[in-house]
Amino acid sequence: MDSSRTPILDGPQHNHHPPHSHQNVVVMRHGDRLDNFEPLWMSTAPRPWDPPLYKAGVERAFCTGRKLRTQLGFPIQRVFVSPFVRCIQTAAEVVSALCAVEDDPTRMTSEGVSIDPSKIKVSIECGLCEMLNREAIRPQAIPKDGIWEINISEVEAMLPAGTVDHTVEPLYKELPQWEETVLGARNRYAEVIQALADKYPSENLLLVTHGMLHFVFAIFEF
Repeated sequence: MDSSRTPILDGPQHNHHPPHSHQNVVVMRHGDRLDNFEPLWMSTAPRPWDPPLYKAGVERAFCTGRKLRTQLGFPIQRVFVSPFVRCIQTAAEVVSALCAVEDDPTRMTSEGVSIDPSKIKVSIECGLCEMLNREAIRPQAIPKDGIWEINISEVEAMLPAGTVDHTVEPLYKELPQWEETVLGARNRYAEVIQALADKYPSENLLLVTHGMLHFVFAIFEF
């Protein structure tokens, strides 16, 4: 990133309003995944490599979205998200909190929350997906048929209504090849982040992705 862009390590500690020349890029890891709490889920799941969020992860994602809205110090205008379900669900909760018409501190999830979808535009970016190798994917979760496929229309439908920007051309139209190297994945993340920042220089971005970004960028963890 060049000096005019500010990576965000922890939203609540960065409560100032940056000059207009600055672009803020917030990178967030997905919430708690189900298979870490229910190991047997993987044995019957049709896609064991793509677990959803655990209930506590859904709640934490929504509460983090509220924290971003009230404590970050600048608005998020555009969100890019990995197509993996745990990231989509995380983004859905965060975006609902950011776009909520009323801020009700008693709510723990997006259920029943009225939103203004004009506040934020969301796009799925396959270049932000999980590192596709045995370092990140558990051996028992690797598809036996070798097919890694995500239906983009189906995961888009999981995002808050009216927030998906269908005019955006993704940098990666499909998932990377299986068994990419760790270095290759790190380079992919760095290139995608830079490209998105360059493409939308006047907008503050939120990128919802995976843990490998620890080695690439400052991550907002919750």
